[in-house]
Amino acid sequence: MVPFSFAGHELAALPDGALFWPARRALLVADLHLEKASWFAAGGQMLPPYDSMATLARVAALIDRLGAAEIWCLGDSFHDSAGPGRLPDCAATLLSALTARLRWTWITGNHDAAPALRCGGTLVDEAQVDGLMLRHEASPGDLRPELSGHFHPKFRVTLRGRHVSRRCFVATAHKLVLPAFGSLAGGMDAGHPAIISAVGTGAEALVPVDDRLLRFALAA
Repeated sequence: MVPFSFAGHELAALPDGALFWPARRALLVADLHLEKASWFAAGGQMLPPYDSMATLARVAALIDRLGAAEIWCLGDSFHDSAGPGRLPDCAATLLSALTARLRWTWITGNHDAAPALRCGGTLVDEAQVDGLMLRHEASPGDLRPELSGHFHPKFRVTLRGRHVSRRCFVATAHKLVLPAFGSLAGGMDAGHPAIISAVGTGAEALVPVDDRLLRFALAA
C-alpha cells in the first residue's frame, strides 16, 4: 500500500488495483465484472466459472487487512445487469455477508446500469463524498476532483525484450482513474487516446510496487 496525495486528500494505492482512503476507512474498487464467465458461457464461450468467488475473496481479504468500514464500487461491478441472479451460492453468501458488515455502495456503470441487487448495499448513479466525485466514467467537462473506473488502464513497457504489463492508476490534477479489479477484467493501454481524452493533458500512469509509487508521464 503506497500513500499519495490527490486533490488535498491522502489516499493509498494497492498493487492489485484497489484504492484506500484512510480518513474514511474506505476501500474503493472499480470494474469487478462479476459473473463475466457465466455471461460468456451463455453465448457458448466456456470460461472457468470461478471469477466472482475469486474477485470477492480478494475484496474480503482487503477489507480484513485494512479494517475498512465502507466500500465504494465504481461501476461495472457485474458484467451485465442480470449478473446478480447468476451468482453461485458461495459467492452470493460471501457478498451478502460483506454488505451486511460494512457500508457498501454500488455505483452504476455501462455494463450494469440497472442491476437487480439481491445481496444488499445501496445503488447510486454517482456520489460526492468529502469533495470528491465518485462515478463510473470520467467526465471531461467536470473540473471537480473525481475518482472513476471504466477504462481498465494498464501500463505496458518492454524490458530486456520482454513485454511487461501492470494494472495502473491514471492521474491528473483533478482526475484519478482506477484500474479494473475483477479477476477476468481485461486492460487498455494507459496512454490510449480514449483515456487521455477523458482525463486531459498532464496525465501520469501510477504503478504501485511494494512501498513505491512509480510515475510515468503519458503523452497526449
